[in-house]
Amino acid sequence: MKSRTFARMLMLSLVLCLCVSWANVVCADVVTDWNLIATQLAVPARPGPSSMLDLAMVQVAMHDAIQAYEHRFESYGPTIPTASGSPVAAAATAAHDVLVARFPLSAATLDSLLDTYLSGLGLLGDDGMAVGHQAAANILNLRANDGSFPANPEIFTGGTGAGEWRPTLPAFAPMAAPWLGAVTPFTLEAPTQFRAGPPPDLNSRRYTRDYNEVKALGSANSTARTQAQTDLASFYSDNFIALWERTLRGIASAHFTRLGDSGRLLALANLAATDAIITAWDGKRFYHFWRPITAIQEGDNDGNPRTVGDPSWLPFIPTPPYPEYTSGANNLTGSFTRMLRHFFGNAFAFSVTSAAVNQTRTYQRFTDMAADVVNVRIYQGIHFRTADEIARQQGQHVADWAFSRFLRPIEDDRGHDD
Repeated sequence: MKSRTFARMLMLSLVLCLCVSWANVVCADVVTDWNLIATQLAVPARPGPSSMLDLAMVQVAMHDAIQAYEHRFESYGPTIPTASGSPVAAAATAAHDVLVARFPLSAATLDSLLDTYLSGLGLLGDDGMAVGHQAAANILNLRANDGSFPANPEIFTGGTGAGEWRPTLPAFAPMAAPWLGAVTPFTLEAPTQFRAGPPPDLNSRRYTRDYNEVKALGSANSTARTQAQTDLASFYSDNFIALWERTLRGIASAHFTRLGDSGRLLALANLAATDAIITAWDGKRFYHFWRPITAIQEGDNDGNPRTVGDPSWLPFIPTPPYPEYTSGANNLTGSFTRMLRHFFGNAFAFSVTSAAVNQTRTYQRFTDMAADVVNVRIYQGIHFRTADEIARQQGQHVADWAFSRFLRPIEDDRGHDD
């Protein structure tokens, strides 16, 4: 039933994209079309944020397929010489092949989607399909044996001591994808490259401040949280990966006319964001620091007389099944906003749409959104401020690293960095 529902959802999305493509309204190009397909397939199917691995591979395969024709930016994998045919056919085929390799049970649906997509553009059988096959094969070969999705994954439930993460309401599930922090990064030298120092000591002033802040502002029935803060918390209760991919598609559709620019933006953004998530999961597994729900319910047993416990305390949104430090949402947002600043500068109007509340917010600066996400995880009751702020910095460091070393311009038409 789930696979049939997914197939119908993908086909509807594809038909909509194809219909509006002709009017140049929503779907900018093949890069954003297949990003939508990849997101709808990967995000619901993977534990925690591990779908970022799939999305990065899809986007970089499409980038490499397009650059086999444009020769404007460095490829991630081996270069593909003497490309012929259409770069659109190449990019769509590359995305398709990566997804089939990563989700073999969806192969028939993906085959049908590719045939429908290329037929609608008059490109079925185009020579570019061979280029796409090669681009995908290159990326799949590079990512073979990267440690992702192990056959016998670790089951990690943390500990029971003060400060140690343990499964929480609502499902009391073990840590989602505990192996993710040990996966081979796409751009970093090691998962530990930007590992943060330890979380604040339970007796420190900083921890006390963080504790009392989230206790007051993040509870399910908070009287301290304003309506504007509650609205922001609800807005960002959407899946952060889906929200960010949606945002990237909107920016690319509105601001790029060249296929290679869309391909490079989505590839670099997803490469950096994936490594930022690997960085977050390295810290989560290494420090396995407790979530606010546990900390506050156990506040009278943490050895700190300034943290008054409340055994009945609950957060505004359900707590995700993995440790607190550092914040995955802020690693993602820090890396995405920083990468976008490299392309467009900080002062840049863009919109973010939340499927959770079916609303759109418009920002004038990337740093404003990043600041909102730091605060929102406190309002939601699932993070301490320190984990949010350090995660934002980690994501920024990863984006700077990736932008300066990967998919660089071959010609002197590089986007500015501020």
